[in-house]
Amino acid sequence: MSNKANKKDRGGSTIALNKKAKHDFFIEERYEAGIALQGWEVKSLREGRVQIKESYITLKNGEAFLFGAHIVPLSTASTHIRPDPTRTRKLLLHRSELNKLIGQVERKGYTLVPTALYWKKGMAKLEIGLAKGKKLHDKRTSEKDRDWQREKERLFKKG
Repeated sequence: MSNKANKKDRGGSTIALNKKAKHDFFIEERYEAGIALQGWEVKSLREGRVQIKESYITLKNGEAFLFGAHIVPLSTASTHIRPDPTRTRKLLLHRSELNKLIGQVERKGYTLVPTALYWKKGMAKLEIGLAKGKKLHDKRTSEKDRDWQREKERLFKKG
């Protein structure tokens, strides 16, 4: 394998998506955060054995934490550790980003939602969405718009 092929494989591949977040929230801004992981968790991510649909992000003491992300431990993991699939994981953000997020969440009623988990330069990154919740009628409107766009594409394809 050539060196170029190795570089292509490492960059930007998606591990997990949270499609439910786009359905339930208006995502206004996106941030990229690193995640503090243990060795067995990285191995599981490489296998793609992670689920972030039910996870959420909280801010405590000026730090961000990921709750509820389920990383399935591999059966070949080391025997001297007891893996916890849903442990709380610290998110790595710049201080200025954290301060901005804390202000938005506390004052303006936003929430933080994980939208995607992916590899970037060999490191696992989490995309965080600064979001506001959708009401039921907003969800219906979004669904109608999506169906109409799909129907328009079909009509243009036919001629």
